[in-house]
Amino acid sequence: MPQSLFGFIMLMGRPHQIAIAALSIMLFIVETVPLELQRRIVNAATAGASYHLVLLLVAAYLGLVGAQGLTKLGLNIYRGWIGEVAVRWLRRSVLVASIHTDDLLPESIAEGVQLSIVLAEAEPVGGFVGTSISEPLLQAGILVAVCGYLIFLQPLMALAIVIVYFPQIGFVPFIQAAINRRIKTKISAMRNISEGMVEHLISDDAVEAQSGRIQTLFSVNMSIYKLKFTMNFMMNLMTQLGYAGIFVLGGYYVVTGQTEIGTVVAFLSGLSKITDPWGALVDWYRDLKTNQVKYALIRDAMESYGSTSLDGASDQFNEQSAVIH
Repeated sequence: MPQSLFGFIMLMGRPHQIAIAALSIMLFIVETVPLELQRRIVNAATAGASYHLVLLLVAAYLGLVGAQGLTKLGLNIYRGWIGEVAVRWLRRSVLVASIHTDDLLPESIAEGVQLSIVLAEAEPVGGFVGTSISEPLLQAGILVAVCGYLIFLQPLMALAIVIVYFPQIGFVPFIQAAINRRIKTKISAMRNISEGMVEHLISDDAVEAQSGRIQTLFSVNMSIYKLKFTMNFMMNLMTQLGYAGIFVLGGYYVVTGQTEIGTVVAFLSGLSKITDPWGALVDWYRDLKTNQVKYALIRDAMESYGSTSLDGASDQFNEQSAVIH
């Protein structure tokens, strides 16, 4: 197996990643157009323009968002497909490697780890392959496009929004690092539980050991929940401060005649278009760090079967790769 998660991603199909990236670029390029159409619709209605013009702008808006929605639908299905291909490859690879192993590991440990990887660990790692490149490209592109448009409309209001989001650059990686440490502990506990189930030992000591592992899993999961939802709370608070900033500055500019009401509406809509991709980027970063930990554990487990067994399975690995490409 490749040593890094991104090496595995490239193994699963570089041409597919390029195609998905192209769709992502196409989407974020036109992301600001609906904002401009919203601004023009509101300004046309409040400035006394003809109703026919308003209907034309609304029809253009609906046509554009419909085309965007269909493109996103195709992108999501495509990403889901490549992710499932990667999941299938991981599961088959673990099974092939375990068949060719030369009894380098105790049977209960080998079967327990294999069970954990095939049923629980392969899916999130493989699923990440589909979004690994296209997701940050799409969401970062949307952020740049929307922020650039808002700066063009009203620089000071846009700057206020940027300042509100800036603290997240500090606390998000810090909290995620703490989550990652717990995820590694969680995976180890799940593998130990699987090993205990494979052994089929029924004794007071065995039951007590399994109960202790389940309690450890419970404690780790609760710790992850607390960190995860604390991060979400802090991010939501930053977002609401952004809305408050728009109301304060936008209200001042409208009252003093320095901007149109349509600009404020565009900013309110634009903030939601910033909030969603920013949250998606944070989720992607969280998934990246989590799956790097999981992939390293899967890779180490595969290597524990021994180089001889993996060499013996290489033909089947290559056959799977050929199907992907």
